Amino acid sequence: MTPCVRFLAVALFAAFAGVRAPAATDAIIAKARAYLGPETVLNAITSIHYTGVLESEEAVKDKDGKVTTRPFKATIEIIFQKPYRQRVMLVSYKGTEITALDDYEAWRRFQEADKTARWSLTLLNKDQIKSQRASTWENLAFFRGIERRGGHVEDRGPVTIDGHACEKLAFVHEPGLTFYRYFDLETGQLLLTELENGDRIQEEGEVMVDGVRFPKKLINIIRDRATGKENTATIILDKITLNETFPDSLFAVPALSSK
Repeated sequence: MTPCVRFLAVALFAAFAGVRAPAATDAIIAKARAYLGPETVLNAITSIHYTGVLESEEAVKDKDGKVTTRPFKATIEIIFQKPYRQRVMLVSYKGTEITALDDYEAWRRFQEADKTARWSLTLLNKDQIKSQRASTWENLAFFRGIERRGGHVEDRGPVTIDGHACEKLAFVHEPGLTFYRYFDLETGQLLLTELENGDRIQEEGEVMVDGVRFPKKLINIIRDRATGKENTATIILDKITLNETFPDSLFAVPALSSK
């Protein structure tokens, strides 16, 4: 296909699909970034370090086999570092679970709380690594520049969220890996994020860190793939630190002999 034909095909697709012109999408992203903080500060962020508490519910069986739920609580630490490093550590009565990404390698390690010598290590598969890389970009890029990693943004049109007029943008990393973001048209605030699997993330509260606005709470609404039931896991952030430098060892696949 010649360049002229290719551009014509793209233009026709956009016209029939009702996709807005890139300039309109850029304006929404610009407003969303301005809501978060100054351009110079956002562009200079190389890492984000969160600590807090995760609260949810877990299913338990009694001695008769009846299933009930009870509160579950864990401390959580989340690190994102450019370009593609991520580390999430959960510590609960069950033990310590660490999930990490080191560019094109990703792994999960679980250490039981009551058996210090017993632990397991799992290497994540290709699709899981792609998802981790996309998540890392989404947390560090602040909505701009997905084209540089081979993705694109689609404007999915106006939507009303809790009485707020919003614009729905799809951040498409590749087929099957899309983040749907709902931005308040008046303020630029991100009101809702949806994943392709139906999971949703809502943000509550506000914390200012070095001139950048972050949420105080992240409410994760997770759909059970088997039953369709929705469960909620809320992350309450205690501390957010920007632009720390972390050692390579935090993200590298652990040696099999490590404790």
